[in-house]
Amino acid sequence: MGQKVHPHGFRLGVIYPWESRWFAEKDGYTERVRLDHELREHISGTDGRGGLLPDAGISRVEIDRNANMVTVTVHTAKPGIVIGRGGARVEELRGSLEQLTGGRVRVNIQEIRTPELDAYLLARSVADQLERRVAFRRAVKQAVQRTMQRGARGVRISVAGRLGGTEMSRRETETAGRVPRHTLRADIDYGLAEAHTTYGRIGVKAWVYKGDILPAEAEEEFEEPVEAARAPDGADAPDVAAPVADEARGPQRTAISVEQQETVARQSQEGA
Repeated sequence: MGQKVHPHGFRLGVIYPWESRWFAEKDGYTERVRLDHELREHISGTDGRGGLLPDAGISRVEIDRNANMVTVTVHTAKPGIVIGRGGARVEELRGSLEQLTGGRVRVNIQEIRTPELDAYLLARSVADQLERRVAFRRAVKQAVQRTMQRGARGVRISVAGRLGGTEMSRRETETAGRVPRHTLRADIDYGLAEAHTTYGRIGVKAWVYKGDILPAEAEEEFEEPVEAARAPDGADAPDVAAPVADEARGPQRTAISVEQQETVARQSQEGA
């Protein structure tokens, strides 16, 4: 049995930041975690159902707390639905969040320009198609093709449950490109959604590989030799690539012919 780790939690602190940013003493930690969970449930609901904005294509909600204000950033593919006509819906959302938290709340709307590259929205779209009784293979293949066309390096979608209404549940997986799930620097977005069908729930998991992200320290170390080799102002720029390549190859050695070796030996004997 393989031991599964959440792809986002696996990379926290390496290439991904935390979705909740605040500090609490030991006594108030559990209360703030519970409040964060309630805030997200209040906005988008469980698996995109039951919240204030279930139809807004919300991928994730980031929460940032300071001394006297809570900043909530909503990442959505449909910002017009979240804002509403004249900003009425976002004001309603802010008022309900202030009532829930008992303090000041600022709401920021962040648009997701390419929802095909967002793993949760990808899984949610496949789940919605399954609820409309679209054939699962067709839904999964079309979703994989759309994601690859939008510039993803790789995508993997897995559906599990009573696929097609069969008696025996099973799992089907479609993969395109490469998805290096064990590589920490790999920018892999992960999403999980559920399709509520008449014959039970069908789980949909999606992994989207967008490329590699180098940590800040690795990028600085990589750029240091180039920065040190820069010429002073007004001087001709030296060839940067050659010294770096020479240092990488180690000390240089020059080939000497046999005649040159004999000449050097003769001169040294005469000098002695």
